Amino acid sequence: MATAASGRAGWSAAVAPYLERGPLAALFLGVSSGFPYAMIGATLTTRLKQDGIDKSTITAFALVFLAYNLKFLWAWIVDGVRLPLIAHLGQRVSWMLVAGVLVIAAVANLAFVDPAAGVGPVVTAAILVGVAGATFDIVIDAYRIEALEPRQLGVGSGMSQYGWRIGSAGAGALALVVAARQGWTAAYLSCALLALPAMIAALVLGEPARRRAPQERRGFGAAVGAIWQPFLEFFRRRGAFLVLLFVLLHKIGDTLANLTLRLLFDDLGYTNDEIAIWDVGVGFWAFLVGIFIGGILYARMGLKRSVLLSLVLMAVSNASFAALAAAGHSNLGMAAAIGFENFASGIGGVVVVAYFSALCDLRFTAAQFALISAAASIVGRFLTGTTAGSMIEAVGYVNFYLITTVAAVPGIVLFWLMMRSGLIDSSIGSAGIAGPDDARTVAGNKPTEEGLRAETATG
Repeated sequence: MATAASGRAGWSAAVAPYLERGPLAALFLGVSSGFPYAMIGATLTTRLKQDGIDKSTITAFALVFLAYNLKFLWAWIVDGVRLPLIAHLGQRVSWMLVAGVLVIAAVANLAFVDPAAGVGPVVTAAILVGVAGATFDIVIDAYRIEALEPRQLGVGSGMSQYGWRIGSAGAGALALVVAARQGWTAAYLSCALLALPAMIAALVLGEPARRRAPQERRGFGAAVGAIWQPFLEFFRRRGAFLVLLFVLLHKIGDTLANLTLRLLFDDLGYTNDEIAIWDVGVGFWAFLVGIFIGGILYARMGLKRSVLLSLVLMAVSNASFAALAAAGHSNLGMAAAIGFENFASGIGGVVVVAYFSALCDLRFTAAQFALISAAASIVGRFLTGTTAGSMIEAVGYVNFYLITTVAAVPGIVLFWLMMRSGLIDSSIGSAGIAGPDDARTVAGNKPTEEGLRAETATG
């Protein structure tokens, strides 16, 4: 009886953090964050391929994702500009509603574009989805970080990744199934409604408790300061440029591999239904398992060692696609490759996002996380859009995915060096430091900076 009771108590304690308001909100925010990515990613790739567009043109559409990489250029607006008429709802809530409406409109616009009639209108529509989705992401990321206490960053990042995969995979699968029966226009219109979970969550929870408004100033100089101050604060930290270099390098191989997978699947002869089952379906569940394991690793190993492990696993996962390309059309091979890649990405999604979230200063959450998240995939997306298609045609799929595996090595080495030098700890911002209003502090309920740095950043 005592053993059973202690087991139930242990299970309840493990599940309880996931049922708190902040992590639950992160789940719904993630759903809305993930679906626009699918609309201009794998789903658009499949749509263009089925309309007879050549590989080089299709991979060039990866440049649309540069809107996500450039979002730091306007993220300061989300931090500082008050919207008229609905400003009383709060800075984050009002922007969440406006950005959500923009995403719905942009996806609906893409729904009515016909690739067979010309690529130009598709490019314009995809860019609009990219810009609207990137703006939505700015608001969503800022809301998530400010709604979570430092102790919740790991759990909240995991819940956000759960939501992101539900939104991304759900939209991808829904689009494939609806498109096969009702056409692509109906498929995109159906997916547009996935913007609603984040909007509803923001309305229900209200303005995040940890939000700190930047100091209000007036005049041209103040406007310029609003743009540059978030970046100046970040780059004044010890080792900031090496931290940014790691952010730039760590995901090159992973991005190159993932943005070309649908080309591989199509050339291997997989049908839409097979892709929906093995890529979207198996990948979805493997990602969920990876997130769960990532939360355990974060708690047991600490952030630094768990991040390093996740980087190694994500590099190895690229090699699995080289094996699939060599094996040819195999449902078992596809399930194994997709399963391992998503498992590794799930782990990385928890621990890497937790670290990136902790880097932010709460006065500039939107601008700083936009900079960090934008830098995380810009190199891989640029290479995919400019060279991936021609590389595949020149060296073949097997060698291409082996190259993406090697491309992941510099990021692994740099993070290991940053661990050894102490730069991981010194780079943590106020988002990773508990304040007097947080539910849990350290050192006898005193929110010391050193204690929270140790709790959130070390292993």
